[in-house]
Amino acid sequence: MTLRREAFLDQVTERGEYGSRQEAERAARVVLALLGAHLVGEVRAQLAARLPEGFALILLNPLQSAEPLSPERFVRATAAWIEGATDQTAAWDVSAVLGTVADAAGEDLLGQILLQLPVGYDLLFGRPQST
Repeated sequence: MTLRREAFLDQVTERGEYGSRQEAERAARVVLALLGAHLVGEVRAQLAARLPEGFALILLNPLQSAEPLSPERFVRATAAWIEGATDQTAAWDVSAVLGTVADAAGEDLLGQILLQLPVGYDLLFGRPQST
């Protein structure tokens, strides 16, 4: 079931406690562009199908990443793409967006997503996995 754009942005706005939907959208665009570089094949396509169209396109046409980023480097990369961001605010942005993505994905697809990512992303999605 695809989330509507407004519903998706409302969830990101609420999670991130943003003052405006524009802030939430900026965070969502950057985080999804970086996430898309880390996902491949059917998993990326399935996740895109559950996101609003504009955000799905960002996921499917990602920023290029030479190698998978560790969670810490993913947060730093997010900070680098958002004007005025710090590692702390970027961590907040990442968790607001990825928490919303996790809800949209559902547990089964999220499990497949986490298999494609370096260790530690479960925390960024707000879904700590027991080891």
